[in-house]
Amino acid sequence: MTHAKATLLLPARNRFPNGALPAQVANALGRADHSEGEAGESAQLRRHFDVRPQAWSAAALTRQHDADDAGDSLWLRADPANVAPDMQGARLMASAETLRLEQDDVDALLPALQPLFAGFGFRLDAPTPSRWYLRLPDDTPLPAFAAPETVLGDDLFEHLPEGEHGRRWRSLLTEAQVLLHQHPWNEQRSAQGRRAVNSLWFWGAGRLPGSVQTGHAQVRSRDALLQALAQLAGVRIDGEHAVDALVDLRQLRSLEQLTRDAIAPLLDAIARGELRELRLDFEDGAQYRIHRGQRWRFWKKPLATLAND
Repeated sequence: MTHAKATLLLPARNRFPNGALPAQVANALGRADHSEGEAGESAQLRRHFDVRPQAWSAAALTRQHDADDAGDSLWLRADPANVAPDMQGARLMASAETLRLEQDDVDALLPALQPLFAGFGFRLDAPTPSRWYLRLPDDTPLPAFAAPETVLGDDLFEHLPEGEHGRRWRSLLTEAQVLLHQHPWNEQRSAQGRRAVNSLWFWGAGRLPGSVQTGHAQVRSRDALLQALAQLAGVRIDGEHAVDALVDLRQLRSLEQLTRDAIAPLLDAIARGELRELRLDFEDGAQYRIHRGQRWRFWKKPLATLAND
């Protein structure tokens, strides 16, 4: 029997359409060890990476991945974003990678914004077109910032930083929006049927952690934050070796792809003795541990749907 294990990192169960599970998958999940943990992206990643100190800074981690110069500086993501007005205010419609920016966009827009932030001692740059960064003075007081996945589609103003320290950032956001709204490059983007970059979104503040550890020997993901965590933990990124692998499938939205293309082949590998254990980790906190010995749990009912546990 192999010692290899596989863990699938998955979106929340409600991101999949409700439907009956194939018999093989339904039986395996019904007999699996099931637990419930904390929901959310950060909590999900913390189940697989031990970060010390525990303060979580997406900005510092992805900066190290993108530019290898995070050091001990204080970082904040200032990602390009698109907001759309509505009757209540404005909604965040897209940010970062979802805008699919190219270097020409950065070359056109960043110089218009850099003097605004330089006036406060902040340095704005973009080592990759989709992720923009502010390097902040060490003594910069910072409010709590909301991660973009919690804001997307919502009223922007319900998620702006609050309090005395938040006032500066609300003001900076407004000034940046004015500069971007008036920029002719956005007229060109709109004329081409692309979303305008008419806002920024601040989030992920902090410094690079002192250490990152994981029990996985390999991480397979295209996500910059997950790749950064893997690199700092010193594990392989991608590859096809039979080791304990964490496989990022959070982009999946098709129940058929999840069950037929992702889970079923791994269940077959368990049956053949090629895989010792399969773990499913959903962003809503649901977790399933599947191994060969569970095939004797005949008294366990199959799991009819992902929503039925």
